[in-house]
Amino acid sequence: MAHLLNNTAIFSPSVARAAASAAKDWSYIDSWLARKFPSNRPPPPFERNADTLKALLALAAANEAADEERALLFRLESETLSQLQKQQPPKDDLLTTTRESILTSLEDSLAREGSTALTSLAQLSLQLNSSPFPNPVSLASDLLSLQSQLAELEQTLARIDILTSYISSESESLSKLSSEIDARPRPSSSHSDDDNGNHDNSSASNSTKTKGYHPHPSLAKSNLAAQRRIRTLSTRIQELSAHASPNLSTENDNKGVSIQDIHAQEQAYLELLQQKKELDAQLAGFAGLPHDIDAAREELENLRIELRRTTERRDSVFEGLVERETPKKGRSGTIGRR
Repeated sequence: MAHLLNNTAIFSPSVARAAASAAKDWSYIDSWLARKFPSNRPPPPFERNADTLKALLALAAANEAADEERALLFRLESETLSQLQKQQPPKDDLLTTTRESILTSLEDSLAREGSTALTSLAQLSLQLNSSPFPNPVSLASDLLSLQSQLAELEQTLARIDILTSYISSESESLSKLSSEIDARPRPSSSHSDDDNGNHDNSSASNSTKTKGYHPHPSLAKSNLAAQRRIRTLSTRIQELSAHASPNLSTENDNKGVSIQDIHAQEQAYLELLQQKKELDAQLAGFAGLPHDIDAAREELENLRIELRRTTERRDSVFEGLVERETPKKGRSGTIGRR
């Protein structure tokens, strides 16, 4: 009977379809497990039953649904992000816009003095062709260089003006000299000749000669006077140079004095001053004496005599005092005083 059941299970179409469906499901589960857990082994044979297959199929279906939902959300987020990126400006443009808005707000909040200073700084930066973000130190250095260039140009213009005025004055003097030369009378010359051709040639040559420069009649006298004056001045210069040569030699000697020489002279002067003080101290004892030597000696002798008398008087007075103050014994044995 069991043998018949086995044959029936094997050859029954419904059982075969169920077995094929189960094998297909297990194949799907094995591939799913291998995809999710590559390093794990397939389920052992004793766990291959209908309950395990049902649970694994439910788990695989839930996992695929979750994967599809996650993929859908990812695709939706990607599309949303791409749309937002298309609508928003680039990062650099955003930074530029933000910077411009901040600078605009700062400029609007500035006072009148600050706005004027900022405008002046911007104009100075543009005129100096500096960088877009100038530094005050660089602006100051550029401004100083411009000031120096301006001063040099002003000096050059002043020199050009002086040169122009000098050229104008020289041109005026030359024009005056030319007018004076043209206004001077020219000597007339007439040549009579029978031939008309010779007469024309002589007149042409005379006109050519009269057009040349003729010196002033008083030029020779002026030249002689100038030569005489030059000779006189040269003689005077020689006399003055000979007269000034001693002074020049003295100045050269003075220029040769050094600091060491001055110090040595100062030391010598101090020594002489010390000797003078000593001599003054010695001469102080002879103060009041007459200038005559004999009279001075006589007065000195008188002073010596007076000194001896004074000394003798002093000695006598001292002896009298000593005798008076010395005690003496009387006849009665009492001490008395003179």
